[in-house]
Amino acid sequence: MFEEYLEETEYVDYSNPNIKELANTLREQSEDEISLIKNTYHYVRDKTHHPYDIQDKRVTVTASDVLKEGVGICWAKSNLLAALLRANGIPSGFSYQKLTLGGSPETGYCIHSLNTVYIPSLKKWVRLDARGNTKDIQAEFSLTEEKLCFKADIKGEIDYHDNHPAPDKKLMRILKENNDAFELCFYNMPDSLEYYE
Repeated sequence: MFEEYLEETEYVDYSNPNIKELANTLREQSEDEISLIKNTYHYVRDKTHHPYDIQDKRVTVTASDVLKEGVGICWAKSNLLAALLRANGIPSGFSYQKLTLGGSPETGYCIHSLNTVYIPSLKKWVRLDARGNTKDIQAEFSLTEEKLCFKADIKGEIDYHDNHPAPDKKLMRILKENNDAFELCFYNMPDSLEYYE
């Protein structure tokens, strides 16, 4: 049932030595499964940065890219969180939201990525958003209620509440084709997913 959510892929490349080392360190620093998931989430959320937040133009794609460079937009940071969790045998997937770019339908829409995580001891899936916090954006680790970066509550926005074992191919293709994070975030953000086209 969970095999697909534990697979290594091109983007969730958890056999990379740096991913394995960090996954082992996080496991050693954790008391139990839930603290491991929480510590892993906090690492990706807080120790890797969204390019826009730190004015960094680098574009990363794979989990190992994000770890090496320390930056990634939400699509790439989701790859890292999934890789670190899967390296420790915790099923993780991908979920998406369609959001306005500037807070109103007139500004257009983009796709935001977050992770699904299965908590074996609780026998349930939760969603975690490791985009990275700012003064205006706050996501937290929670097992009871979702505390995501964004709520899809403006006209045209959609929270898909989906759970995919692999990142959307269209989004990964866009990451590969871009080399400037600012241009990507301002001009090349899609408003749809291959999953739903």
